Amino acid sequence: MKPINIVESIIVPLNRKNVDTDQIISKEFLKRIERTGFGKYLFYHWRHRPDGSRNEDFVLNQPQFENAKVLVAHENFGCGSSREHAPWAIMDYGFQVVIAPSFADIFHNNCFKNGILPIRLTVEEVEELLAKGEQSTYEVKVNLEEQTVAGQDGATYSFEIDPYYKQMLLNGWDEISLTFQYEGHIQNYEKQHA
Repeated sequence: MKPINIVESIIVPLNRKNVDTDQIISKEFLKRIERTGFGKYLFYHWRHRPDGSRNEDFVLNQPQFENAKVLVAHENFGCGSSREHAPWAIMDYGFQVVIAPSFADIFHNNCFKNGILPIRLTVEEVEELLAKGEQSTYEVKVNLEEQTVAGQDGATYSFEIDPYYKQMLLNGWDEISLTFQYEGHIQNYEKQHA
């Protein structure tokens, strides 16, 4: 995984509550075992009309949000089934940070395990960010080390994060990489108990 610390980007305001994993990545696209290639299917049924044409009204299809790295959504983001493909699709699309007032627990943990920073802010703070992002392009600077989201207008939002996950993201470690940090201890243990 790539380390995350500073992420500077405009936000994509996805002003929807209870966005479930089937909306994030629909079941018909779960035919791959690789973690890549899912970005083009992110929010597919919102990004496309039933006839397959692009839905130009959907926020991700609006050109000003191209290459954005920060997604802002409403409460209970990532609810539904526990499919790990949901964070894979979010990451493959290019998002590194998802901000919401609350996340489904399994989705929240899967984000950390796949190198995405999920940030919980209050409902009021998220609604403020959504409003700013809907009015015009709104740029933020996410600083994981300082645990802040700073807006282009000087507004600053602080967030909490488990120190374990913070270190994993700052160092770009997954759980296997974390195990290798103790390789010397493991080898010593094996020698003593051979």
